[in-house]
Amino acid sequence: ALLALISKDLTGRIKAGELVKEVAAIVGGKGGGRPDMAQAGGPMPDKLPEAIKAVSKIVSGLAGAKS
Repeated sequence: ALLALISKDLTGRIKAGELVKEVAAIVGGKGGGRPDMAQAGGPMPDKLPEAIKAVSKIVSGLAGAKS
């Protein structure tokens, strides 16, 4: 299971649903939720370290896309 939380002051730049969707794809899953909180899961827990490492790059990409 994956959980993404974004502080309300940043939801204009980064949406938790978008973040968790991209991270979940790495573990073969899907997810979604609100702009400030989203959940996901996937069937490949062995890919979790790779997914966690990708979070920073994904956040940077999402934040850059909104600028």
